[in-house]
Amino acid sequence: MSGNVIPPHVPVLLDAVIAGLAPVAGERHVDGTFGAGGYTRALLAAGASVIAFDRDPDAIAEGAALLAEADGRLVLVHDRFGAMTAALAARDVDDVDGVTFDIGVSSMQIDRADRGFSFQADGPLDMRMSQEGQTAAEFLNDSDEAEIADVLYHYGDEPKSRRVARAIVAARPLTTTAELAAVVRRALGHRPHEKKDPATRAFQAIRIHLNRELDELRDGLVAAERALKPGGRLAVVSFHSTEDRIVKRFLIERSGATPAGSRHMPQAAAATPPSFDRVAKPVRADESEVARNPRSRSATLRVAHRTASPPWSSVEGYSA
Repeated sequence: MSGNVIPPHVPVLLDAVIAGLAPVAGERHVDGTFGAGGYTRALLAAGASVIAFDRDPDAIAEGAALLAEADGRLVLVHDRFGAMTAALAARDVDDVDGVTFDIGVSSMQIDRADRGFSFQADGPLDMRMSQEGQTAAEFLNDSDEAEIADVLYHYGDEPKSRRVARAIVAARPLTTTAELAAVVRRALGHRPHEKKDPATRAFQAIRIHLNRELDELRDGLVAAERALKPGGRLAVVSFHSTEDRIVKRFLIERSGATPAGSRHMPQAAAATPPSFDRVAKPVRADESEVARNPRSRSATLRVAHRTASPPWSSVEGYSA
């Protein structure tokens, strides 16, 4: 692979992710969230081949240059990573040595105002990763106040969700990100000197809802469990507590590390052998990385190794 192309961005916790995946020449890895290709480049540089997924057509189109450099070791798949099982089967891939996910919005999406993800630059209220389906404007302008409040509360941890939803409904129709951000700031009493913009939680919540991101994460974890060969490595980077809690619960259950029962509620006998072991402690960015890349401030990496046991059925455990 040529070293002439400079990556458009450096993904968070890159060194830690690659250390956890430990790719070697000849291995086959899945990058479930291709984005601008940062993790894929590092995997290719280690000599591995990569099957990279992204539901965003822009990411796939812009990956063409890297595809040309990869000497046949890269396959780009325009699909959700939650659909990995069927996509790999369609390509006669039985198993892989590693799977990585970088959950949430990509830098290339949030940095482009016309995609509608950012409250810091004005653009259309869109927020669709796949560029298909309901837009943020359609959701906010057509939904009732209670539904909007529920989304803000459950996906954005917004403690004043009802107040914000009431303000959104009163300001309709909304068509741009600047309009939405202004409504949220007024509802919450934003002061310019505050470190965190109060619009952050609302934008996060609406984006997660529209793109079904938490359901996609759950589907992706189960698909990774099925795809990884014995000894295969899973690495997941998440950016807020709800995402990380889903990953943590999945690995706790699948590694057989559920809490022991008490005399009042004995632990049920494990019906299925653990499908993961060597679950590492979570890794977070150090001060130097946060200084270089502020997005890494909220990132958490979890890594685990696949055992030789069969994957769990989709209905066993894992109710996160």
